[in-house]
Amino acid sequence: MMRWLLSFAAAAAVFPAFAQTRLPTPGFHHLQLNSVDPDAAIDFYVRNFPSTSRGQWGGMSVLKSPNNVMVLFNKVASPPAIAPQSAIWHFGWHVTDLRATRQKFRGITNMSLLPLYTGDGSGAVDISADTWPGKGSVLGLTAEQIAAAKAAGEKRGGGPNGFGYLRGPDNVIIEYQGVQPQERFNHVHMYQDQVFCAQVWYQQHLNAPQMPGRGGDKPLDEVTCKTARGPDRTWPALEPEGMFRTPTAAVLFGDVALTWYANPGDKPLAGTRGQLYDHIGLSVGDLDAWVAKLRAEKVTFLEDGIYKRGDTRAIMIEGPSREAIELVEVK
Repeated sequence: MMRWLLSFAAAAAVFPAFAQTRLPTPGFHHLQLNSVDPDAAIDFYVRNFPSTSRGQWGGMSVLKSPNNVMVLFNKVASPPAIAPQSAIWHFGWHVTDLRATRQKFRGITNMSLLPLYTGDGSGAVDISADTWPGKGSVLGLTAEQIAAAKAAGEKRGGGPNGFGYLRGPDNVIIEYQGVQPQERFNHVHMYQDQVFCAQVWYQQHLNAPQMPGRGGDKPLDEVTCKTARGPDRTWPALEPEGMFRTPTAAVLFGDVALTWYANPGDKPLAGTRGQLYDHIGLSVGDLDAWVAKLRAEKVTFLEDGIYKRGDTRAIMIEGPSREAIELVEVK
């Protein structure tokens, strides 16, 4: 009997789920933005993304996406900060026709489409499909790869798929992408100080599955996850000097991806609270069970325990690169 108990304890230490019921992966509930004029911001989205609608939740004005995801708007007195860089970079939408959407946006007065620099001198395009495609799973080419593509006479662009960016209210960056069955909120693109360690953190503490095709190709733990940022910048990019795209990883909460690249700067990422992108919200069925799990795992709580959120309850925790994550109880 003693040998059996010791064996059980050893297995539980290595595989915690062996000793207790594994909590279901949370759903993606919301992204909260700070905004000087929430009503005007929501009007912008409803006009330009026809699948969306205006609503209320928890005493706040919200934008509703058809996949039961919300963007919340917290009214602030002055323009919210976008620097120093936090873990949240931008958020994105699936669209049903990338090129038709780009043409529609071009015809809207004061619509700010952001150029994607191609790495070919000062050249830029509106959508990634109009320059050289990336190689493998990387959504861009290095300077060496661009030179090789030019030397080989490779064709630039013309495809229906890809991505583009626009600048929305309060300086928010919105990605529109793809040729998809339905227009909807589909991702939050982030930076992480340690890409694979962030993946381990979300898998361990929030039971999040790895997005297929992203992340490491072998099991990782809190030690083996540490990986240096790749040395090469790639294009297309929002900055003329290009961007770092390796390593990359992503996890899923329902049909919304949290996807990330390595911190592009040389300083640790700033906390998200009070910035333009204030926090991410996830939905859970049993908040008390999640509190017990997260406290046992010594996850940092940003608020003092459970608090009221409209007609439900919530907690606020901190992710691996100081991103605020709210867990909202949804029965």
